[in-house]
Amino acid sequence: MVIERAAGREPLAALLFGEEGRPAVDAVAGLAVGPEGFELLNPAQAVHGNAELLRDGLTFDLTGLAPGPNCPVPPVIHRVALPSDFSCDALDAAWFMVGPHLAGAESLLPVLRVAAAILRHLTCLTGLQAVVWRPARIAMSPAWFAEAVGVWLAGGPFPALALTALARSQNGIESEGLAFLTGQEFILHAGAGGPSREHSRIAVRLTDWLVAHGPVDSPREVVLSGVGAVWIEPEGQNRLNVLPR
Repeated sequence: MVIERAAGREPLAALLFGEEGRPAVDAVAGLAVGPEGFELLNPAQAVHGNAELLRDGLTFDLTGLAPGPNCPVPPVIHRVALPSDFSCDALDAAWFMVGPHLAGAESLLPVLRVAAAILRHLTCLTGLQAVVWRPARIAMSPAWFAEAVGVWLAGGPFPALALTALARSQNGIESEGLAFLTGQEFILHAGAGGPSREHSRIAVRLTDWLVAHGPVDSPREVVLSGVGAVWIEPEGQNRLNVLPR
């Protein structure tokens, strides 16, 4: 049985490999062992290129492995820690999705933490060239993803530059993918001269705070650790305007 792309089952992530470079399920099984690993369920599905992964009572599907057909590469707008000429167009993708019983719960932090832990293991797959986090339309090097989520899983800040994207413009820094977690995106206004390195630090800290505290429904001042106060003002239901104090 091939895993179907169904409502509520868009991929959380895609693993990108060179042409004919997608691993088979037995390569995934080789990563599953160990206290920080996962369990591979239903190995009979290997012939179709599907793997069902279990960790902490939650199941996830990895489809598009060899010898099954590859999956489409999700749209990518942002790139991190990849060569300037890196292109996703010629690569083959395997999709990582929540299991059917988790459909609709994929944005909950306990689910995301388990998903991130499994994906961090999967970055060790031979031939992996990039990880795409679909909600933020961001592609990144496997090493970047593994380090960023590893710090988070060890008790550090939310990986704002791996599980969301922060895009710079002349006006400031705008998030993408945060709405997947909180229902809101923000723009951090920089004023004349555009965003500075300090604005980048504020945006990262702000992302961490918003993931921890959830949506902001009325104007308020927030003091962010290490960078000071910001003024947050909602605009409609899904956008936040942010000004450094």
